[in-house]
Amino acid sequence: MLDVRRVLLLVEAAERGSLTAAAEALAITPSAASQQMSRLESEVGQPLLHRQPRGVRLTDAGAALAERGRSIRRELRAAQADLDSLITLDRGTLRLGSFPTASASLLPLALTRFSRKHPGLRTTVHSALLADLLELLHTGEIELAMLWDYEWNRIQDPALAIDHLLDDPTVLVVPANSELLDEPSIGLADLADHQWIIRADNHPVAEVLRRSCRLAGFEPMISYESQDYQEAQAMVAAGLGIAIAPRLALTNRRNDVRLLNFATDVPAPTRRILLARMAYRDPTPATVAMTEILHAVSQRFTDDNLHRSQLGTVR
Repeated sequence: MLDVRRVLLLVEAAERGSLTAAAEALAITPSAASQQMSRLESEVGQPLLHRQPRGVRLTDAGAALAERGRSIRRELRAAQADLDSLITLDRGTLRLGSFPTASASLLPLALTRFSRKHPGLRTTVHSALLADLLELLHTGEIELAMLWDYEWNRIQDPALAIDHLLDDPTVLVVPANSELLDEPSIGLADLADHQWIIRADNHPVAEVLRRSCRLAGFEPMISYESQDYQEAQAMVAAGLGIAIAPRLALTNRRNDVRLLNFATDVPAPTRRILLARMAYRDPTPATVAMTEILHAVSQRFTDDNLHRSQLGTVR
């Protein structure tokens, strides 16, 4: 049977490019790392590394074993996280994952309620991109994660238990003096001649805009690519173009822009805000408590959005 520690050494060497760096990461000497790697190669009966003047390169056998080793490492980390949760349960620690717009809207109120209702429980929050949050859930580094998806990229992971918190509608962002404020209703097809502010670096909202505009029969004319929603609002206020955004992303709206709802007969895509945990792990009391609070906070935001939609234009 293969020695797991040696397999993990191979993974570190593969990822770091040298046995010396792998030894440092695992807190062993380079000599010990070299000896352990030689023993692993003896166990498998073939070379796993090409030793080069500067670092190492995997053989085909080494690459195959390193890939399996990554899965083993992931499971070991998950096992350690399970054990850690048992150890820290008396201290009441909740490890939560979130993404920027949820962290700037839903989460602060939820954390405040949580700390007031459960002062003995401690919460840590890891903010990350969607793919990273999913990985952190699988490894057990977080217990709960706030996630999002659209109809074309639904999260379908049988290992996850997913709660639907709320729907987050897409709204139009225009300057405070925009003539669009006088329109009784607006569909995307009515905006084909406008310049657009989008999020940079293939941000999901940029994909929402492009998909929606193409369905409406035109390609959006992009005038600016912003790094965040505050910057996008500033460019809209300056008259450089108009923008779309999820409503939760505009909790801190500038006073020189206005938000418009799209016509109900041609709705813009709505994203779902979700709460996920690993289905095979029993939730801790802290997880259950936070889940209940996040549902309550989400209901408040849903009620506020319903009120705004009944008013039509948000000024």
